[in-house]
Amino acid sequence: MKGYTPRLSTKYKSEVVPALMKQFNYKNVMQVPRITKIAVNQGVGAATSDKKLIDIAITEMTTITGQKAVSTKSKKDISNFKLRAAIPVGVRVTLRGDNMYEFLDRLISVALPRVRDFKGVNEKGFDGRGNYTLGVTEQIIFPEIDIDKVTKMNGMDITFVTTANTDAEAHALLKELGIPFKTKENN
Repeated sequence: MKGYTPRLSTKYKSEVVPALMKQFNYKNVMQVPRITKIAVNQGVGAATSDKKLIDIAITEMTTITGQKAVSTKSKKDISNFKLRAAIPVGVRVTLRGDNMYEFLDRLISVALPRVRDFKGVNEKGFDGRGNYTLGVTEQIIFPEIDIDKVTKMNGMDITFVTTANTDAEAHALLKELGIPFKTKENN
């Protein structure tokens, strides 16, 4: 689709950049942190015994993100977990550009509000380098998933990789984009 710009991409340029420049006293627009990619990972531990679970997870992840998911394979043998090397154990997708902004918009405006007893996302998911990881316990919060066809509930990790140098900058960036962090009153 030529000429189409995601809503959050426009919001980033028109609202987030000026707000962060003012907040952190950046001299140049290029100093303002931005999200470079969103990595979505889903571990499917039961796939060691049932191979169909990986195919189902790939289909669900592709539906949720709008981009083809790939399976992740185990690196070594672990006999206690009945695990052999190179057996699929999870699914992942890395989103960039317009797909990333579209997924983020759907996550913020549609999926997160569907979480039961939702009070905001935890602020403790920062890694010290400006990246944030959010855990989702059920894939059914995404409206693209048909609840009647779900065979097994799976959670997923959603990692936001930013160009921010500190967690404070990344927190301000994600908050400006609309991620609902827990406030002191909501705890």
